[in-house]
Amino acid sequence: MRQAFGETPQVLTEALQDGVNLAVWQRRLPVQIEDFARLLLSLNQPLGESRVIELDDQHQLPDLNGLLGGYADLEGQRAFLIDVAWLVSAYACLLDARRVGLRLQVLSSAMCPRFHVDHVPLRLLSTYAGPGSEWLEEGAIDRSQLAREQPDASAVRQLGSGEVALLKGEKWLGNQGGGLVHRSPALLNGERRLILSLDWMA
Repeated sequence: MRQAFGETPQVLTEALQDGVNLAVWQRRLPVQIEDFARLLLSLNQPLGESRVIELDDQHQLPDLNGLLGGYADLEGQRAFLIDVAWLVSAYACLLDARRVGLRLQVLSSAMCPRFHVDHVPLRLLSTYAGPGSEWLEEGAIDRSQLAREQPDASAVRQLGSGEVALLKGEKWLGNQGGGLVHRSPALLNGERRLILSLDWMA
């Protein structure tokens, strides 16, 4: 299993290739969006929004009306929502998806602190603020011992804030036993993350 990295969104298409279980668009967030994400975290409010988005036309940005509706007065909210809508559209186009599950969450603790694989086909993850998810290259840990074994700390890789990652799971056709091994990062006291995840529903 290998991983693909690039500075343009084109690299995300690599996730469709056999033998690739992670594709990462190494982007830098526009300052306006980065500032909005930090501002949102600084409010110390709980946030957990999820919805299923129906895509009739993958060439049009989906309507995210109402998402983060309580934060319409924060500077940068519109730019942030346009960015999320673009990612939904790109993800749907890549997979020819008609329905996409969206989750936008503020996390103050590690949601999945143990290394694991996802039992989904292909999940998009992007951490808009805070530390990104951690992952392992093939061979860094015995897959049959995930629940009990800890890898060497030097083997742990981490996604950067703002980067867009496609993580291939166990339910991708032909990828059984090859899902990306990853986990949520440990958060220091008071540290928080703003994370977007997208799942292919149909």
